Amino acid sequence: MKYSAREQIPCGVFFLMRVFLSAGEPSGDHHAALLVRALRAHPDFRDRPEELECVGLGGPQMAAEGCGLVADLTELAVMWIGRTIVSIHRFVEMTRRAERSFIEAKPDVCVLVDFPGFHWWLAWRAKRHGIPVVFYCPPQIWAWASWRIGKMRRLIDHVLSALPFEHDWFMERGMSSTLVGHPFFDEACSSTPATEAVAPGATIAAAGRDMVLLLPGSRTQEIVSNLPTLLASATRVRARMPKVRCVVGALHERHAERIRDSVRAAGLETAVEVIAGRTQSLIQQARCAIAVSGSVSLELLQARVPTVIVYRIGPVAYVVQSWCRHARFITLVNLLAVPEPLGPVQGIWAAPREVAPADPRAIYPEYLSVQDPSAHVAGHLLEWLEDPAARERVVTQLERLAAAVAVPGSAAKAAAAVLALAGPAGKPTAAGRNRDRGAGKRDRGGNSPQQARQAA
Repeated sequence: MKYSAREQIPCGVFFLMRVFLSAGEPSGDHHAALLVRALRAHPDFRDRPEELECVGLGGPQMAAEGCGLVADLTELAVMWIGRTIVSIHRFVEMTRRAERSFIEAKPDVCVLVDFPGFHWWLAWRAKRHGIPVVFYCPPQIWAWASWRIGKMRRLIDHVLSALPFEHDWFMERGMSSTLVGHPFFDEACSSTPATEAVAPGATIAAAGRDMVLLLPGSRTQEIVSNLPTLLASATRVRARMPKVRCVVGALHERHAERIRDSVRAAGLETAVEVIAGRTQSLIQQARCAIAVSGSVSLELLQARVPTVIVYRIGPVAYVVQSWCRHARFITLVNLLAVPEPLGPVQGIWAAPREVAPADPRAIYPEYLSVQDPSAHVAGHLLEWLEDPAARERVVTQLERLAAAVAVPGSAAKAAAAVLALAGPAGKPTAAGRNRDRGAGKRDRGGNSPQQARQAA
């Protein structure tokens, strides 16, 4: 009988480590995909890729990195409780499919990426089966739901924090946390600006013309709620500066078609161009931008693009969030830029009837509003387009902030923490025992466990 160098394990006995990952929206799919890549590149598995299996719920980016998908969860990316209730039967089915995966082939660790509403359910099921649970890019309960820390302590074994103040907040409340940084900067810091090829027929930059970039969000409901404000702002800018190009960056072609329909309905076909799947190239070429609040603000920070942040909600939602929100801003860039990003709740009983001016402490002017803020938004854009000194002041602030926070390596640090929690590599793991017991199952070479032992 031959043995491996590690722990005197018989060669041919297939000890597989299985990591279950779950991401529920496009940004989470991206972060989880980077983590899958980092897990495979970890020294314990770099030369033994067949001994690591990544499975889970996610989207196309996870699948492209070799993660076996139980189902595509990114199709159900929604916000606000009303929209969640409409899709609840689909979420229930997703949790059942994930739990069947836990039973059929128990993973050594379960990694959740953001998307808290659904992931509370999934964490409870993982804990029920004795599976350690890690939250990567954890829910921002420090911002809007601090009372949920008790639930998090019960269901989550370890947090991989993306933000410095987030890590401190969790540690102060008894959570085990590792500060790994934000995964967005892993690719942003290593990519070369403005090198992407442009889709046929899409001329991103025109000589001598400034471009204003409109980023309407990655969820359909965000586009529906915020696109009218973005288009109204662009119309106001072009009314004063008709040579400015206004381009909408859509996540994919399905969203692009919906946006083109809205552009046509507003009679702006000649004023606004829509380009799908080229967000990074568009950001690199933009003079300034309007963006729906989200992690895209970090990409705009990395490219040093002055940006106005918007997010339209209804009056009831505005009142509710005011009684829940501890974060002073809705934008990550602004939260990272101030010494005290969290504060006491400032609840109100009625939504404001007018759009308030942007907080002067914010690098990116932001408008969480019920009414249309397009007049304010256009004012900022026109200032940056007409006054180079005003734009340069914002760019200088972005330079200082990026130097402090835009540090790569998040996925590699997260991979090391996940594997440490899962157990030492080379020892019989939960997944390895599952595979060894499964008489009808085969390894990646097509051999059953019995055949593997005979070969040894």
